[in-house]
Amino acid sequence: MIVPLLIATLLFASVALVLSGLRARKPATSTMESRIQELRTRSVALDPDDVDLEVPFLDRVLKPSVEGLAHAVSAILPASVLSDIQEKLTMAGNPMRLNSFVTFWVVCSATMIGLGVVIFIALPPSLMLQKVAFGLLFGILGIFIPRLWLSGKVKSRQKTVIKAMPDALDLITTCVEAGLGLDAALARVAEKSTGPLADELSRMLRDVAMGKLRRDALQELADRVGVEELTSFITSIIQAEQLGVSIAPVLRVQSDQLRTKRRQRAERQAHEAPIKMIFPLVLFIFPAFLVVILGPAMIRISGAMI
Repeated sequence: MIVPLLIATLLFASVALVLSGLRARKPATSTMESRIQELRTRSVALDPDDVDLEVPFLDRVLKPSVEGLAHAVSAILPASVLSDIQEKLTMAGNPMRLNSFVTFWVVCSATMIGLGVVIFIALPPSLMLQKVAFGLLFGILGIFIPRLWLSGKVKSRQKTVIKAMPDALDLITTCVEAGLGLDAALARVAEKSTGPLADELSRMLRDVAMGKLRRDALQELADRVGVEELTSFITSIIQAEQLGVSIAPVLRVQSDQLRTKRRQRAERQAHEAPIKMIFPLVLFIFPAFLVVILGPAMIRISGAMI
């Protein structure tokens, strides 16, 4: 008699605990549903002309204004200038979009021209020639600084590609001579190495995997990088495929030529080093030596004459 009563009591207690747990979880669900409903109501009730004040001022006002100014300047600039900028951005590895660079260009030009105007106003009227010179100097700097920065990015990336090419081509040649296909060898180089060359090879292989012809993908790779050695290598590969020549000897010849060019480049830089050292020697080191050597003698001579 006691055992059935105990079992009934335990069943009643377990059911009561389950119901209380469900009741305790219900407010959280209702809170979540109320928040979702609030967001839906808010998105529906929000007028497109109203301004959401919870958005930061930078994203609400400044960013749309600058983007609108960039679009206006892009509409004014010639198509050749925009295409040249886009080509340089591609060769630099796309550090920013075209509109972003135009925005940077506009902001830099406006800042430098503003500084030129401030200097023009601050200088006295008697220095009219200096005022005009400073105004023109700051205006020219504001126009050319962004382009110089972009050209520097392109040259830096191209130097990195040139340094990585001999080792990468040796690895490609070894893989092809070991029995791998050209695509597999390029994939192995992209996998085992890092840097701009590996990134461009990976992009080329993705284009080929998506259905683009390999010669077209290789030509686009050469255009994106803009390095003479890489262009020559790609041209040799395309010609070998068109003529039906075995690719391994072509790769071996290209690898030897790249190593020879790397050695010649190192020798040329070594020969240019003494000439480049003349300017810091004459401007900074020789005057310091003269001061150290002749300074005490001049002090003694002046003391003896007095």
